[in-house]
Amino acid sequence: MIRRKGSCRVDQTANLRGGKGTILVEHMLEQEDFAQTGRLFAVNTVKPGCSIGEHTHQGDFEVYVITSGQGRFTDNGQTTTVGPGDVCLTRNGESHAIENLGTEDLVFTALIIYAKST
Repeated sequence: MIRRKGSCRVDQTANLRGGKGTILVEHMLEQEDFAQTGRLFAVNTVKPGCSIGEHTHQGDFEVYVITSGQGRFTDNGQTTTVGPGDVCLTRNGESHAIENLGTEDLVFTALIIYAKST
């Protein structure tokens, strides 16, 4: 299967997880593509001044790969600046948030996979 650029579903979500502004989410995979192993594989675009609010992952983990822009990433209450090439991992039971601090779009690929039951 090939999904061509521009053919994926795009959502615009306001105040995502209690954040500021509207986030564009371009879904690279749909729920049925995961074979019950995950729930999100998408390119997120966060406009200047916008954010995804702090939230905790329960039963899954999330990875961000920053491709452009600058942001402030909150990792379990600790904040740091992130930019292109940085990889942010939020494990099951951990919390995170991200905010665009720059003047250009903050773009990152996000992947959420279900945590393995023990």
